[in-house]
Parts: sequence; structure tokens; C-alpha cells
Amino acid sequence: MMPSFKIILCDILNPINDKRCIKVRKGAIVLKKINKDSTNEYKILDYGSEKKMINSYGHKKSCVVKNRSDQLCLPGFIDTHFHWVQDDVRLMAKKSLLTWLERYTWPYEAKFKSKRYSLKRSKLFHDELLQVGTLGGAVYGSIHGHTVDHALSNFIGDYIVGNVLMTQNSPDYLIQSTCTAKKLIKNLANKYKAKYAVTPRFAPTTCADVMLFGAKQAKKNGSFIQTHLSETENEINYVLSLFKDIKGFEKIKTYTGIYKKCGLLGKRTIMGHGIHLSDEELVMLSKSKTSIAHCPSSNAPVSEFGLGSGLFSFKRIEKAKIHWALASDIGGGPFLSMFDVMRSFVNSNKKAKISNATYTKALYRATLAGAISLNKEKQIGNLDRNKWANFILVPSPKYKKGETAESILKSLSQVSLKKRSRYQDLVLSTWFRGEEVFNRNELF
Repeated sequence: MMPSFKIILCDILNPINDKRCIKVRKGAIVLKKINKDSTNEYKILDYGSEKKMINSYGHKKSCVVKNRSDQLCLPGFIDTHFHWVQDDVRLMAKKSLLTWLERYTWPYEAKFKSKRYSLKRSKLFHDELLQVGTLGGAVYGSIHGHTVDHALSNFIGDYIVGNVLMTQNSPDYLIQSTCTAKKLIKNLANKYKAKYAVTPRFAPTTCADVMLFGAKQAKKNGSFIQTHLSETENEINYVLSLFKDIKGFEKIKTYTGIYKKCGLLGKRTIMGHGIHLSDEELVMLSKSKTSIAHCPSSNAPVSEFGLGSGLFSFKRIEKAKIHWALASDIGGGPFLSMFDVMRSFVNSNKKAKISNATYTKALYRATLAGAISLNKEKQIGNLDRNKWANFILVPSPKYKKGETAESILKSLSQVSLKKRSRYQDLVLSTWFRGEEVFNRNELF
């Protein structure tokens, strides 16, 4: 029988907003089982100093204390934009977005036509997610509907998943008829509701008819919408050249305007990248409450295994009152760990001499901000009381006089460009709803 209470002795960092992260040394986090039946799920009852938590809750019946005092507790990560079907191409040559797609990405995604292959890969990717402490996010599958089924049935966490829609300007081996695309949208949106995301790959590969249909189905079923927007300037020019002669789109002059015409903007929409946006587009995104998933490691220079798409102007986005969160963009991004994404965000802005791109901000945008993008900020995203006990434990840096949450996060992230893969091994354990679902010691 599972205990009614769990107390984890550990140091704690709890992100609150861009500028504030609560730090507790020699702390403890208290978990309470929410059901009396066989469901073993816990929410966060309280956290604070070890002494206070033990005095307040240690006397309760059916209470287990776990000593992880040399470890640091952080919320589980939320990755708001990644392609689980691109895991094997993330380190391939990326001289240009469109060339990388045609040469590596699309041929690899075609393998997922096999249900057996898809199921096998989903189980492996499930392991990877837990090893890096990711417990939620917005996920892209391939064109095949079973990649949605396999992701939702195997990934542990709070995810929305969509099958990419490709009805035009795509290779023969990876294209759908309009009828097939609509049928998949209707069936999957009806089946998964808010866990499903209508997912045009991007405007060039998805006909307007399918995007319009998808928007209506998303609204009907409470599903999400996700796609790519203004990742590169070449992409923007390509999109506009395709749509300028389509009936009803002749007068639309922006990439965002095309999505607006198709009904894709809204509070349940997450746009990947959004680097090269006009003032007019910022107004559209802001008024519609559309979110952006910022992918710094994917947008980074080719020399850093990125696509070299450009620098995301987070200050301009925030001035326009557009919500954004961080994302890995596997496989445009080279590493799944959100620690690597956070490092990339801080370093890319530091190189450009842009202020306020702190690790505190990066942690917030990799956790609670992601929960806001998923409309789940009341349930997950940080370590506040009454939220699900979703968290990770990492080695706690040695105490230094005058330390801050920022300095602790910085010390965790001090990995050179050549050793970025080490982030994959930083998480010691991952907990979902109060149950330990990954422990690094069990790998050996």
C-alpha cells in the first residue's frame, strides 16, 4: 500500500516568473496522495525548510521520508515544440531549413509508416524524455495517425500531439490526399479532444482547405493547433509566393495573415519559432492570444548544430504582449535536454549583448510558461501547492555565501559547446505525480 504522504529532503528552486525563483537550501517538499483507491498519484502539499516540514508533517500516519539532501529539486520541464519522429536526424548537416527537410527529415519520417517501427521508436523516445526530465509539451508526429496514438500511449506526462498535415509541395512518399488529411483530423480530434493538436506542417505543405477544416474541428473538440511560422526569411518568401495566386488570399501580405485567414490563430494555438515577424503580425498574434514556442538551440548557428535561422527578439515579443515559452525543436534542435535549450537562450542573447536573458528567466520559460501555453498552469509548471508533483532531482551545487537562484542555475549550466551532450546525464531522477518514473542509478 502506498503511503499517504511523502517528504523529499532536498534543496529547492521554484520558478515564479521571469525575475523570481524561490530558493530553499536544506529544504523539503511534501507530497500528499490524492486518492484512497489504488491510483498512486500525489500533489504538492507544501514545501519549505526541512525542519519546518518535518515538524509539520513528519508525525502523520503513513508518511515516508526520502533523504535526497545532496540533490536539487526543480519542476519537470515542458517542451512546447518538438518532433519526436526526427530523433535520428537532429545532428545531420543543416545548411538550410528546406534542404535539411528534403535530404534528411522527410525520408526518415517516411519510416514511421510502419506501425511496428513507430511503436518501437515511441518507447525509446519515452525513455529519452524521462532521462532529461521532460514531463509535458507540444509534440509533432509524422503524417501517420498512429504516431499520435503511440506518443500519447507511451510518453509519461502532459502532452498534446498532432500528426503533420502534408497535402501539397511534398515528396510523393510523404503526401496525403485532402480527404485522408481531413479524415485523420476528424477522427483524432474526436478521440483525443484537448490532447490532440491540429498540425499543418507549415503553410507550404498544407492546402488552405485542410487548414480551414482543421481549425473548425479544433474549435469543435477543444483541440489545440500548432504549426511553424516565420522560421527563416527564405521560408517566408516561399510561402507568400505560393499563396499570392490562391483565391481569397490575393490581398494577404504576411505569413501570419495566411494562418489568420484559415482560422488557425487563438489561445490554443502554438506557433513554432516566430523569428522574422512584422509589426502587423505581432498585432495579429497578440489580439488572438496565440503563443510562440521559441527554439534557441534550433535557431542557433550551423556551427552549433542549429539551422542558423536568426535571433528571436523576446523583448519585442513581450512588448507586443505575446506569450512565449522555450522548446527544443528536436530534430532542428540538436539536444533534447531543456538545460541545453536554456543555455542556448542565455548564451545567444549574451553574444548579441541583449540584457535580461537570465537563467532565472530561462527556467521559468522552460517550465511554468510552457504550462501556460498548454492552458495547464493551474495543474503543472512549478512546485506551488496543490499542483501535481511533477519534478526532477539533479546534483545540488555546493553552497556558496551570497548565492542566488540565478547563480545556482548558472553553475548547473556551465558546460562547454563541445560537451553539451552531458546535459543528457544531468537528471538523477524524474517524478510524475509523485511517483519516481526514472532513476539514473537503475540504468547501470
